[in-house]
Amino acid sequence: MNNLRLLLRMKRLAHRPPSWKMVKFMFGILLICALMYAYEYFYGWPEFLTLDATGRGRRLPRF
Repeated sequence: MNNLRLLLRMKRLAHRPPSWKMVKFMFGILLICALMYAYEYFYGWPEFLTLDATGRGRRLPRF
């Protein structure tokens, strides 16, 4: 059933393609995601973005 929905969506995109502005916007989002992935891959996850482990109950220390 999902295939029919996908085909209808592709038909709509073929008849009414997105504007050039929307295409540039989507490529910009993809570029930002790729840059963030590359930064994390080469330099690691930044310490200031790591959440502290504050949850309920006692936690055993990791060794």
